[in-house]
Amino acid sequence: MANNYYISSVLFLLLLLHLFSNLLAHDSSTSIVKFLPGFDGPLPFELETGYIGIGEKEEVQLFYYFIKSERNPEQDPLLLWLSGGPGCSCISGLLFENGPLTVKLDAYNGTLPSLVSTTYSWTKVSSIIYLDQPVGTGFSYSRTQLVDKPSDSGEAKRIHEFLQKWLDKHQEFLSNPFYAGGDSYSGMVVPALVQEISKGNYLCCKPPINLKGYVLGNPFTEVGSDHKYRIPYAHGMALISDELYESMKRICKGEYDVVDPHNTECLKLLEEYQKCVDRIFTGFILISECNVTSPDCYKYRFVLATYWANDESVRRALQINKDSIGEWIRCYREIPYTQDIKSSVPYHMNNSIHGYPSLIFSGDHDMEVPFLGTQAWIRSLNYSIVDDWRPWMIGDQIAGYTRTYANKMTFATIKGGGHTPEYKPEDSSIMFQRWIDGQPL
Repeated sequence: MANNYYISSVLFLLLLLHLFSNLLAHDSSTSIVKFLPGFDGPLPFELETGYIGIGEKEEVQLFYYFIKSERNPEQDPLLLWLSGGPGCSCISGLLFENGPLTVKLDAYNGTLPSLVSTTYSWTKVSSIIYLDQPVGTGFSYSRTQLVDKPSDSGEAKRIHEFLQKWLDKHQEFLSNPFYAGGDSYSGMVVPALVQEISKGNYLCCKPPINLKGYVLGNPFTEVGSDHKYRIPYAHGMALISDELYESMKRICKGEYDVVDPHNTECLKLLEEYQKCVDRIFTGFILISECNVTSPDCYKYRFVLATYWANDESVRRALQINKDSIGEWIRCYREIPYTQDIKSSVPYHMNNSIHGYPSLIFSGDHDMEVPFLGTQAWIRSLNYSIVDDWRPWMIGDQIAGYTRTYANKMTFATIKGGGHTPEYKPEDSSIMFQRWIDGQPL
């Protein structure tokens, strides 16, 4: 009897030790942040930062920011938000597109840039996970040299694993409606991620993710096809003349990206086109390309974000693993990456078949991924229209135009918007709130 009691006591102590070590592991990988350098006073929302290890040995460490819904976090949707690139940090989303903070636009004087609250955060109606991916983006890093180079399809699997592990640590959100979202290049990854989650929900032995749909802004969708609509878009926006456009259509035969080198007439026309648009910022055609170090340049805000994220006090507050990365870069264009999804249209079709609603929106002043191209691939799905083209309103003002299809896909333009929600943040926020709450735009 004494031996049995002794063995039981040892097993009980071992169990407690195991539970305690798991608790320590959980606490060491996440951090509740109540103050951020540059922001005056305690944060008016709940922020958590942390890393989730991916892979059998968790050699890939993906960094995230998690902000609870300001309305009802126990029941509100949970949204994963990805930035584009590939290689652009999710700080782009948090500080410029749909988060509760932004950078104060003061000229840099050598001190830490200031942060201020926004009025348009999507966290007013949903909790959001902002994720730095792929590895090498933002504060995400690898403990060892990567064997497999990140890719579109590989990221869909890695992000799925991230979500499973994140929800395992945050089981209070398992029942919340889950949505995947992002903009720009995320249009190649998010539809594949939705399919990956949908398939994974039918497999043993992880709790299913309560997947309810997805949202994409100005999404890259088909290699080559997105860009070929830039020239008809430029014509429609009066950036090039009727004569030049008609000549390009006739002589280039609609092929503007990969041109036969023997077609010298087409090449000359493309040079003329380039002269007309060379100084235009394709992400938002109402502004010009400019020197980003000038406070008068729109993109100066990205410089301020870089100063902020590279400050040591900020890294300490965010609990960044010391020596995990060198300089923080907002968009790391040299990131090793394989673009192996040539078209995300089949993924959209498969997700539609499985009944997942989607919101696809386009800022109508974006020439990077023009709304003409987005409309074209949506039409290629051949779904019937259930709510035809109409304006959507904010008060008595037209905020854009929208159309809804039988596959539960809603397309919307944001009038005066650009490549990401940051150019019309208030309008984008109202659009998202209506859609996520199941209301017509």
